[in-house]
Amino acid sequence: MRRLNRKKTLSLVKELDAFPKVPESYVETSASGGTAFTTMALLTIMEFSVYQDTWMKYEYEVDKDFSSKLRINIDITVAMKCQYVGADVLDLAETMVASADGLVYEPTVFDLSPQQKEWQRMLQLIQSRLQEEHSLQDVIFKSAFKSTSTALPPREDDSSQSPNACRIHGHLYVNKVAGNFHITVGKAIPHPRGHAHLAALVNHESYNFSHRIDHLSFGELVPAIINPLDGTEKIAIDHNQMFQYFITVVPTKLHTYKISADTHQFSVTERERIINHAAGSHGVSGIFMKYDLSSLMVTVTEEHMPFWQFFVRLCGIVGGIFSTTGMLHGIGKFIVEIICCRFRLGSYKPVNSVPFEDGHTDNHLPLLENNTH
Repeated sequence: MRRLNRKKTLSLVKELDAFPKVPESYVETSASGGTAFTTMALLTIMEFSVYQDTWMKYEYEVDKDFSSKLRINIDITVAMKCQYVGADVLDLAETMVASADGLVYEPTVFDLSPQQKEWQRMLQLIQSRLQEEHSLQDVIFKSAFKSTSTALPPREDDSSQSPNACRIHGHLYVNKVAGNFHITVGKAIPHPRGHAHLAALVNHESYNFSHRIDHLSFGELVPAIINPLDGTEKIAIDHNQMFQYFITVVPTKLHTYKISADTHQFSVTERERIINHAAGSHGVSGIFMKYDLSSLMVTVTEEHMPFWQFFVRLCGIVGGIFSTTGMLHGIGKFIVEIICCRFRLGSYKPVNSVPFEDGHTDNHLPLLENNTH
């Protein structure tokens, strides 16, 4: 008897549960919970990628700085010997800036090496994509000081060919007014009414203003920034040929998470023609870059989504997913119940009626009789 009492006591203790459970008949399994969590996880990952991304914000204001100097960064190769060409700047204030103030004349070979040709081809491809998709400029701003330099790589082969061209590279500081940077025949000499070039001592048959612009920019030099004329190459078809570039310079302040720089963007229009005085095409053979400064200044700032905004959007995703999936599950369940009820009603068939002698019918189901014997 004692053993039986102990077994009953143990069984009662095991069955004892202080936390009441919901009966299994009241519990309904649903697939909406798993779908909700899967959708929530995907949207959370997408939202986190948006949070990590940055974008560029553009602001415009009037440029009030006219007293500072403008820096011009130049790297141009001309298919003429260095003693035959000269470069300088003349602005609207009749101020002449000679090339000796910051430019270097370096004898070189005009034709590029295979590696340099590949670099030029890639740069021209990027330029064509930038003209079609302007949003790529934001990517270039973000990659400043991060990617490799866009400068022309040095020649990898030891060319035995004698130099037949002149690489003019360096920088000049000019006034912040419209001006004209040009490369033409002869060295520049000052003149009371401007300046002149000693072109009389150069043979006319040696004129060849085929040129390649490896780099041209305004303002602070920022690596990895691709400018509109970088990689441009022009081949002259006549000795008396003029190449003109009309440039509009826009002051730009660049503020990213990598750098802060005062640089300049610019747009350019190109024109070239053959000098023929008999046909009315007057001018001087050479390369002329006429630039003008915009009165507006652009501030480009890299921005990032704040954490509080990311947290609020994340909470909205969690709450919205639960509410939406619950509502959709309820609507689906309601539609399924309606369809099932219609099928049940359509499959119901009434029992054959029993006729009476007076012509009425009995539609009631027959009662079961209890056979008691």
